[in-house]
Amino acid sequence: MELGDMGILQSELWKELTADSREGSRAILRLEKKGLIARKKELHEGRWTYRVFAKRRYSTIDSIVDIPCAFCDLVGNCPQSWIMNPSKCEHLTKWLQSHASSVSAVTESAE
Repeated sequence: MELGDMGILQSELWKELTADSREGSRAILRLEKKGLIARKKELHEGRWTYRVFAKRRYSTIDSIVDIPCAFCDLVGNCPQSWIMNPSKCEHLTKWLQSHASSVSAVTESAE
């Protein structure tokens, strides 16, 4: 059930989990109160329903594969105290800033 930024319709989620709508709705409301999911009202096949989005995402190797330190030509010249320190490394700072802005854009679109 890898749906990423698309989310999933509540009705599809109930089918996937083999839960009835009453039981599923209660669970969804608890998750929403805890801030783990967001819901967005949507008209689907002539009926109003909600699309559910996870607010938290698990990290994957794809999220760090382009970290500059892994392939940096300057890594041999970095003093020991500079390793993985964005306050001293311009390349790492830029990578973190671009990564943070893309993560916040995804979070805002789910809300």
